[in-house]
Amino acid sequence: MDPLGAPSQFVDVDSLPGWSDAYGAKQLDCHQSPLEKAQVDVRSPFPYRKDINEKIILWKGDVALLNCTAIVNTSNETLTDKNPVSESIFMHAGPDLKDELQKLKGCRTGEAKLTKGFNLAARFIIHTVGPKYKSRYRTAAESSLYSCYRNVLQLAKEQAMCSVGFCVINTLKRCYPLEDATHIALRTVRRFLEIHGETLEKVVFAVSELEEVTYQKLLPLYFPRSLEEEIQSLPYLPADIGNAEGEPVVPERQIRITEKPGVPDDTSDEEGLEADLSFIGSHAFARMEGDVDKQRRLVLQGQLSEAALQKQHQRNYNRWLCQARAEDLSDIASLKALYQTGVDNCGRTVMVVVGRNIPVTLIDMEKALLYFIHVMDHIAVKEYVLVYFHTLTNDYNQLDSNFLKKLYDVVDAKYKRNLKALYFVHPTFRSKVSAWFFTTFTVSGLKDKIHYVESLQQLFTAIPPEQIDLPPFVLEYDARENGPYYSSYPPSPDL
Repeated sequence: MDPLGAPSQFVDVDSLPGWSDAYGAKQLDCHQSPLEKAQVDVRSPFPYRKDINEKIILWKGDVALLNCTAIVNTSNETLTDKNPVSESIFMHAGPDLKDELQKLKGCRTGEAKLTKGFNLAARFIIHTVGPKYKSRYRTAAESSLYSCYRNVLQLAKEQAMCSVGFCVINTLKRCYPLEDATHIALRTVRRFLEIHGETLEKVVFAVSELEEVTYQKLLPLYFPRSLEEEIQSLPYLPADIGNAEGEPVVPERQIRITEKPGVPDDTSDEEGLEADLSFIGSHAFARMEGDVDKQRRLVLQGQLSEAALQKQHQRNYNRWLCQARAEDLSDIASLKALYQTGVDNCGRTVMVVVGRNIPVTLIDMEKALLYFIHVMDHIAVKEYVLVYFHTLTNDYNQLDSNFLKKLYDVVDAKYKRNLKALYFVHPTFRSKVSAWFFTTFTVSGLKDKIHYVESLQQLFTAIPPEQIDLPPFVLEYDARENGPYYSSYPPSPDL
């Protein structure tokens, strides 16, 4: 709980009106014309989500006065910047804050570091350093500012914080254009809440009078308060909306493969290929992926080069990714079957798949694949590991081999290249046999990455227990089968 007896100037976040309440938004009228109703089908990549909007507060005021779990301080690399936000935080927190900051030994651009709140109403202060902006280094500045917001949110998640009060993470000294910075701030928070929304109850944007105008203008783009506002905001979204986590997409990472570098592409072959695939079925897998086996056969017959096939595959994956960003996947996210946790002993991101939480016969598996891409596109850019809990998985939870093959064929090459290990926890004899057949005869390059794990004790030799969120039923099953050697480790709530 927040400190009791806070001075009267402090403002309780629970007393502040939410984004939807403070600024009204019209709902769609049931007497719309057919044309207006048809427009509802054109969805924004940031669709109307009442549950997310309820967590957002736009407040004109001093972030240092917020009574919430943590507030954000924007500073410089030595954490000694004299800007209005920092000076107010230092004044209200008292002299002990300065002493603790000296122990941190600075903070690099894009990082986030934690201290106590001392005399503030907030229990913690998260310090971060925004980038210096120069137009010629815009891409680097965007990536660094994204890292500021993302690292603050990640730290709040790791510390199980209920509420975070953001100041605007850039200062006049650092020259970052306010509107550009606001786009990054809003979309990063939005994407984080889409994936980890259950971890935060409130996110407050504490702004000045000047900043409030910009935030009011851009908030509807990322947090529309109705379907009508979503449609109206769609044309005003920038061309670059980042990846699945809001991170700016770096053009240099999207190198196009050509058969003859330096020679302009001949699009006639591509058009012929598209026409050749036009007869393929109408279901979503066929529309987006095409006939992969036919394309491979053409490669073997010398009719389609490997480079052209890779180009076609990249286009297909990008279609999946675009749809994943535009689709409302909240029903799949609520299953908690796929989520990011900590890092393994090598510092690689750990992704968890909970087999028991996948009701294969009850959900739209196409949407499940879209959700996988939505979550994993950003993760797979760097090395990562997967932990699959097969614990107490029944027949109606088991993924069909055809679906797994389709997933393997659809995903980008980075998924396969950067997957360093797949820990198969609590396997059965049948699941081992199925996995052997699948990795031997259906896909290549995966067999050597699979590690069968019979107990959590084995898993903890590769991934520290504090770095992985375990569903309670997995802990209970493992304690029953292998003994309660880690019974003191707290299970993850809500899983």
